[in-house]
Amino acid sequence: MRTRFILIDTSHAGNVGGTARAMKVMGFDELVLVNPRFPNVLNRDETIQRASGALDVLNNARVVSRLDEALEGMTHLCATAMVPRDFGPPTRTPREHMAALVQDLKVHDGVLAPEHLGVAFLFGSERFGMKNEDVYRCHVALTIPSNPSFGSLNLASAVQLLAYEWRVALGGFAATPEHPAAAHTEQTDSMADAQAVAGLLKHWETSLIKIGFLDPLAPKKLMPRLQQLFNRAQLTREEVHILRGVAKHMGEPARVKEIDS
Repeated sequence: MRTRFILIDTSHAGNVGGTARAMKVMGFDELVLVNPRFPNVLNRDETIQRASGALDVLNNARVVSRLDEALEGMTHLCATAMVPRDFGPPTRTPREHMAALVQDLKVHDGVLAPEHLGVAFLFGSERFGMKNEDVYRCHVALTIPSNPSFGSLNLASAVQLLAYEWRVALGGFAATPEHPAAAHTEQTDSMADAQAVAGLLKHWETSLIKIGFLDPLAPKKLMPRLQQLFNRAQLTREEVHILRGVAKHMGEPARVKEIDS
């Protein structure tokens, strides 16, 4: 299945670059511009600067003169509109519609080949939005929930929001550690098993009795509560080792440091 972002009558080069960046962050790369203000918008300095490294999206982008050319091969069209049209398609929020759309595509899985499916997101000009006739061609008009008294949203920001919601609906990306050290920690410091936690709890019980904090003749609910605390903490093996070290020192005679006067 293909995903295409279509900008119609875009007037600011920076928004084209920002759109390319927003798309690449979410893993999309098909961009089509319909009748932009600047014919050379893909090569302008402001566009390239705002793309911030998403040059492959710009290099693959197309500029066409008519919307019909931009819609070729697309089977599901999503307009973006802040104001519902009286005779237009149903108005829905991105999250609501995209979740339903993915489920509908799963129903048709195996019936329609992926290469025959295409979802397009259409965005109008920065000043006027989408024309009525363009909205009427779409299957849905997506509206982003926003402050009723200030619904003005930058074009590239709107693209980012819809690209994010569509990526989430498609399954998202797996979260990855920020750097190799974090990955190493995640791989080597695994969760402590039940036997290790039980050993820790017994060690703490012994030490708490030694220091007089726990009365074995009237233990009340202290140890069960510590058990629940340890369970909620989902301790790793390294953390169990640390806490057993604490318990060991609790059970030793106090070490008094001499302070020079």
